[in-house]
Amino acid sequence: MLISDAFAQTAAPAQADANLMSLLPMIAIFVLFYFLLIRPQSKRAKEQKQMVDALQRGDEVITNGGILGLVINVSESYLIIEVAPSIEVTVLKSSVQTLLPKGTLKTIDPKGKSSAKSKPAKASTSDAADTASQISEAEVVSGDKATETTQQSNK
Repeated sequence: MLISDAFAQTAAPAQADANLMSLLPMIAIFVLFYFLLIRPQSKRAKEQKQMVDALQRGDEVITNGGILGLVINVSESYLIIEVAPSIEVTVLKSSVQTLLPKGTLKTIDPKGKSSAKSKPAKASTSDAADTASQISEAEVVSGDKATETTQQSNK
């Protein structure tokens, strides 16, 4: 028994080198993850923090919730954003996702508010479909009235 224990102890240092070589691929994978995932993410977080710290009155921003607005007031951890004339929203500074170029909000045309000058000359296909559905509803209503009149005259 003492001889077998002695052989086991002498074989251990050679096996330690093999264990180090088996860890080498794991170390390489960690280094790869650092350069491909961890470092770029921390760089983006740093840029986001700098952008949030540099916010000032008059900036146009988009929040994480998708609200577009003009910064009216900046405090230590809150912003007051004007989302429409005389409608202000208070949000956390950290909820600002993107800083828009100046004048972007003026170029956005709400869907329901088109100017009289920009009315299309021809009706679009959706307008034609709406008109057709209104006509068919009117025919159904008038047809129901005609049926009621016929039933009353038959009695």
